[in-house]
Amino acid sequence: QVQLVESGGGLVQAGGSLRLSCAASGRGFRYYDLGWFRQAPGKEREFVVIRNWSGNRKVYADSVKGRFTISTDNAKNTVYLQMNSLKPEDTAVYYCAAVTRPEYSGSYNYKDYDMRGQGTQVTVSS
Repeated sequence: QVQLVESGGGLVQAGGSLRLSCAASGRGFRYYDLGWFRQAPGKEREFVVIRNWSGNRKVYADSVKGRFTISTDNAKNTVYLQMNSLKPEDTAVYYCAAVTRPEYSGSYNYKDYDMRGQGTQVTVSS
């Protein structure tokens, strides 16, 4: 079973950058679709970016397009989320997730991702 552990969150000023990491244990995630999601206080969890297992399809939420980038290091079993030009509205708990069931491949719904991390807090001050 794959376990995911996020890190890299913190407090940053608007316009700054952070890089989140998500380390996978066990079998790793090389053959799974991956996603980053976030949940702001009082709001529903939303997708930030999803990536298919091969990496040739990446879909970003409009709110982060051009500012955030997902990448992976298969040798380290780690997926990253590079976040640039951060805005106060990016403040949220960020979660990485993997979906192992083929029928949910390409899903934007966090509930379809059966492997999930515990989340890391990102706070952007104005």
